[in-house]
Amino acid sequence: MLKIRLSRGGRTNLPFYRILVTNITSPRDSKFLEKIGTYNPLLADDKENRVTVDKERAEYWLSVGAQPTEKVAKFLVALGVKGSEKYAPNFKPKNKGEGLKKKALDKLAKEKEAAAAAEEAAASAIAAEKAAAAAPAAEAPATEEAAA
Repeated sequence: MLKIRLSRGGRTNLPFYRILVTNITSPRDSKFLEKIGTYNPLLADDKENRVTVDKERAEYWLSVGAQPTEKVAKFLVALGVKGSEKYAPNFKPKNKGEGLKKKALDKLAKEKEAAAAAEEAAASAIAAEKAAAAAPAAEAPATEEAAA
């Protein structure tokens, strides 16, 4: 029996996984038959290097009878590997485009709010400078006359 599963690498608090084809009885991080991809959970969801899989080899191992774990099956379905749909039937890939559009629109709205706040702060600072510049100018001649 063959299994397509994750094998942990990396160090403490910095996980990195290899996607491996291995015998079902071998331990998680021990010997394996073939490495077919990687998974880096520290990267953002929209990065293309977060999950990399050799689709041809994954399709081959699925056709031979290897069974992916639940997490790996989700990756394979999301990447469009043929034959992986039956292992994750309830998983529907996210439409990343909509999420990215929403994030971009939120970011633009925040930038506009920040720019408007900066303009208001600059206008109030200029008004304060004008008021401060006008007040000492009126007092300066009075002090000079009193001194003379």
